Amino acid sequence: MKLLKKILKIVFALIGMLIIAILVIIGVDAQRTKYLDIDHVENGDINSYLITHVNVIPMTQDTVLTDKTVYIKDGTIETIADNINIDGVEVIDAKNKYLMPGLIDMHVHVWDRYELGLYLSNGVTAVRNVWGMPMHLRIKEDVNNDEIISPMFFTSGPKLTGPEFIGDDNLNLTTPEEARDKVVSYKERGYDFVKTYYGLTPDLFNAVLEQAKISNVDIVAHPSQKVPYSSHFDPQVKSIEHTEEFVQQPLNYELDTVKLKEVIDLYAEAKYSAHCPTLVVYNNIYQMLMDDNILESESIQYMSPLIKKVDSKAQFDRWHNTKLEDPSVTERIKKQHDFHLYIIKKLHEANVRIICGTDAGIGVTTPGFSIHKELEFYKEAGLSNYEVLKTTTVNAAKTHSIMNNMGTIEGGKLANLILTNNNPLSDLSALEHPSTVFVNGRKLDRKTLDYFEEKAKGRKNLLASGIRYAENLIIEK
Repeated sequence: MKLLKKILKIVFALIGMLIIAILVIIGVDAQRTKYLDIDHVENGDINSYLITHVNVIPMTQDTVLTDKTVYIKDGTIETIADNINIDGVEVIDAKNKYLMPGLIDMHVHVWDRYELGLYLSNGVTAVRNVWGMPMHLRIKEDVNNDEIISPMFFTSGPKLTGPEFIGDDNLNLTTPEEARDKVVSYKERGYDFVKTYYGLTPDLFNAVLEQAKISNVDIVAHPSQKVPYSSHFDPQVKSIEHTEEFVQQPLNYELDTVKLKEVIDLYAEAKYSAHCPTLVVYNNIYQMLMDDNILESESIQYMSPLIKKVDSKAQFDRWHNTKLEDPSVTERIKKQHDFHLYIIKKLHEANVRIICGTDAGIGVTTPGFSIHKELEFYKEAGLSNYEVLKTTTVNAAKTHSIMNNMGTIEGGKLANLILTNNNPLSDLSALEHPSTVFVNGRKLDRKTLDYFEEKAKGRKNLLASGIRYAENLIIEK
């Protein structure tokens, strides 16, 4: 009996030490991201400004409103006019720079708070996170309570899959009743959307659709191979993800333009479903095949240490080994990427609403930076600069009702804005280093944005990220 008590005492002591160690690791990581707290950012508590001598790209039409004054009041666009005189408000002379709505990335995977600064540094003022975990609810709460400087933050719940094991990051459903319960639970807990995923069977998928309609919650759909692709065209499904899934599902890995037209017609008929391409993440397979040293590149230093160690390396090894066994894989991946561009062209010609998404945060797809390559691909597919900008502003903001207050520069809209030295309607590269970003009316100059990048580069929070991921596995499973 004494021995048992001694053993239990040792066990409890070890558990206590482990809990203390976990709290210390998480606490240290939280301290390191204090630079994002409202009271740590210079003038972070100010969200009213007059911006004078600015060229406004309103994104309500393909035009530039020259030499305007924009009044931001309490984080909201109040007025756009030739001249506005307001006492007691800081005046920013834009010196003929260009003001447009902030960019929206509609498909990201956020791993830590450092990445929030990376998005802002690249002009991304709102993100839709589609790999929901408990930590994302805490980020969302802090953003909504105006405690941190961050892009507007929207998140799905955990990815809903069928009974077969696809990965420990997915929620495996076995019965329609369980599917309905998860939809109800995710909404009650504060997740904004439901994310359906690969592997959902027809009965499970239909149960999610039915409950989502009852619960009035939107669905973001990664198409499931277990149901017809056409089944995803439902009013509750607000966007269908990944152009590569055209090839891998309805086209059955054939670059078939005749079959493609049938899929394009489905989109054209279903006006409620947008398409989110994520071209850059697929193209990054080609980049890995072409560059044996890609994991040592500068851009990878901005990836989460956990992702670099696990996912980035695993993806690189997979494709490197595939190339060793079959050298023709590089050409096949390139051809499929080129076909993706053709798909975007055809979707655009059919007036399908395209919304910008990058799949940033996994593999070698860097948060924030990757959006510029994604937009370049839309341009390469044949969209005009204005049409490209629509995918990441007004089109994105139309997807969910909770995002309708963004995407254009109009009275009453949220003051999520970027100021660029040159006109992005003439040159998309003007977006890459905005001189100023406004998020919720708060002004971030280039010096601050560069500091956000510096803090995120080469960060050493592997253990903290691992703990948060373990929390997800414990709570959500």
